[in-house]
Amino acid sequence: MSVFFSQKLAALKPYVPGEQPTDKNYIKLNTNESPFPPSEKVKEVINAGAIDDLRLYSDPDLNALCSAIAEYYDVDKAQVFCGNGSDEVLSFAFLAWGCNGVAFPDISYGFYPVFADLYGLQTNIVPLNEDFTLDLKDFNGKAGFIVFANPNAPTGLTVSTNEIEELVASNPDSVVLVDEAYVDFGAETALPLINKYSNILVVRTFSKSRQLAGARLGYAFGCKELIEDLNRIKFSFNPYNVNRLTALAGIEAINDNVWFKECSDKIVNTREALKTALKQRGFYVTDSKTNFVFASHPLLPKDALYKGLKQNGILIRHFNNPKIVNFNRITIGTDTETERLIEAIDRILEEVRK
Repeated sequence: MSVFFSQKLAALKPYVPGEQPTDKNYIKLNTNESPFPPSEKVKEVINAGAIDDLRLYSDPDLNALCSAIAEYYDVDKAQVFCGNGSDEVLSFAFLAWGCNGVAFPDISYGFYPVFADLYGLQTNIVPLNEDFTLDLKDFNGKAGFIVFANPNAPTGLTVSTNEIEELVASNPDSVVLVDEAYVDFGAETALPLINKYSNILVVRTFSKSRQLAGARLGYAFGCKELIEDLNRIKFSFNPYNVNRLTALAGIEAINDNVWFKECSDKIVNTREALKTALKQRGFYVTDSKTNFVFASHPLLPKDALYKGLKQNGILIRHFNNPKIVNFNRITIGTDTETERLIEAIDRILEEVRK
């Protein structure tokens, strides 16, 4: 870093994204991207006319996009906020409501502690149980801002809407953010609660179940006042935060419910088949409700599986956190990719057992 860099920021530990290699063709099962392309409707709308319109700024209010999202989820447009990926939405939320401290799980999305450090927020880290489940009662009275993912990452485990409502109702002076990046793969959504409580924000993304990770589009639902908070920060930072092509793609992706359901169902079916195959080979696998599995094997401690699969041309995600150092997160790919994954795992286990 330069000698001019802020000493306060020099201590930051940035988020480390999954590998995006360019030197070799891998089966990428490490970043929870969709194995399927975007809707054909998305491809049709990104046409020459749309590209010509790039000379113009995007709509800062994102009226058409927010209206499409609001109509699909049967909420008011004033209850919708859109950002440059859900990461931007999360960042704005930490900045908006974290001044009195923020609480989040010790094992969860890696950006939570990064945002807290970036904005100099006091943190209260809530540990998961030994089985990686999260007891929401442990958040009661902890901070002015509470954040957790449902389903959680990288464990894939969920909490019920009833548990979430109890937390929201028990902490009326805290904003509760439910990060639902993976909710479309089998979890209960907390979305109905936004009409009942003024202190809950539900955050979603187009990256996973809508096949638009590269477009960078996230959104949130909450009462009108919370959305106004986020917009105040947005218009103080970057009014044109979602570009024209991404906004068009988002509208078509949200409207193509047939493609959304077809892809989501395929991922869920492949996930369940992969869980079974791994268990048959001696893996411990959590009951993931996401587009990935979280697994460990007694013969493949620490990063042994990660290294073995990488040598076989397959990337998965390994974390160095001591509590999960023997686990790996494996994104659900196509059926063909999953077959190659299992074949590679069989070769690795055969070598270990020799």
